[in-house]
Amino acid sequence: MGTERTWDMPETMIGVDDARERILARFAPLEAVATPIVDALGMVAARNVVSTVDVPPFRNSAMDGYAVRSIDVADAPVVLRVTGTVAAGTVPDRAVGPGESMRIMTGAPIPAGADAVVRFEETDESSRANNGLAEIEISRPVQARENVREAGEDVRAGDAVISAGTVLGPAEIGILASLNMATVDVHRRPRVAILSTGDEVVDLGPDLQPGQIRNSNSHTIAALVRQAGGEPVLLGVARDTTDDVHDKLFASDTPDLFVTSGGVSVGDYDVVKNVLKAEGSIDVWQVRMKPGKPLAFGTIGNTPLLGLPGNPVAALVSFEQFGRPAIRRMLGHSQLSLPELDAISMERLPNPGRRRHFVRGVVSRTSAYLEARPTGDQGSAVLMAAVRANCFIIVPETSDVIDPGTTVRVQLFDGTLIT
Repeated sequence: MGTERTWDMPETMIGVDDARERILARFAPLEAVATPIVDALGMVAARNVVSTVDVPPFRNSAMDGYAVRSIDVADAPVVLRVTGTVAAGTVPDRAVGPGESMRIMTGAPIPAGADAVVRFEETDESSRANNGLAEIEISRPVQARENVREAGEDVRAGDAVISAGTVLGPAEIGILASLNMATVDVHRRPRVAILSTGDEVVDLGPDLQPGQIRNSNSHTIAALVRQAGGEPVLLGVARDTTDDVHDKLFASDTPDLFVTSGGVSVGDYDVVKNVLKAEGSIDVWQVRMKPGKPLAFGTIGNTPLLGLPGNPVAALVSFEQFGRPAIRRMLGHSQLSLPELDAISMERLPNPGRRRHFVRGVVSRTSAYLEARPTGDQGSAVLMAAVRANCFIIVPETSDVIDPGTTVRVQLFDGTLIT
């Protein structure tokens, strides 16, 4: 009777959701840093922002036209005296009295006495000279406050304009600028140190020798880190020795997270586990997923380390399930994982092994529903299947096969637009 491969049995592996929960328990939003608002797009506000000013700070015109007293034009058409012009950025030098008006530009302060603005299109200005008019005919009545922006119409002093936890978009940046805030407190970006391992792995530059492969993982992971909002730090490639992995990790300034690829399986040269055991702890190992089963999570000193598989697609899938949520939690986001929705599987999806299968696929829209199809060879080293994909089609660990026409859950890649 052969020796049982207990480490390869689904019953001995931790589930994806449980693994994610254990990993995320190690992370919290990072400290707040004052950041120029032009650099804060997509960052998460670390504190509430309360306005100390009114926006706009004064009553102003919403249109080019004439500032009038609405009572004077109630029986329009009427003719009013023109007593001056108010341009944006200037201050009226007189009030508007009975039977009077002042020519006014958009954004200019409303002169005292006036309570409405009549648009140029509703006067007979077009038939006269545009400046220096002694009088103007108003063609229709206007209501009080018509075409007038009141002081504090947008924001009043004391208003809470941004809550802690808000993701700062262009509108939020604009509000901050309106409040004269050059910087805003946000959770800082985590520094993520990335190390590939393997005697066969060669960094970019030299020609490959027999038996060697290119270090694509570091660059894939760096791009994923940046996409999630972190700052990647490339540590290069470590040989398959405990000493080299140790030296490469400890040569870097202490990051907020280490991410390695390779060295976490059960082979003779899988040394990342050995470093974790010697220098810290292993909290997660062997996850019930495909690809990405040989995943490790633990600590090196006080720094968390996520050990990804060495196969390129397995590393990508594992990072999206565990690394991305960790980075987004450090950034203060509430939405941690990739967005999910339902679609109809258009092909048969076998799932031997009772593991959660993240099939690289394409989701597209029909007139009635969303369709999902795999993008070819699903081998854990076939990166082109991910290049062609815009989603992961999720086959549950409880399903041996998904038949065509079955509703499946799909995870959309970051920035995916479904067409």
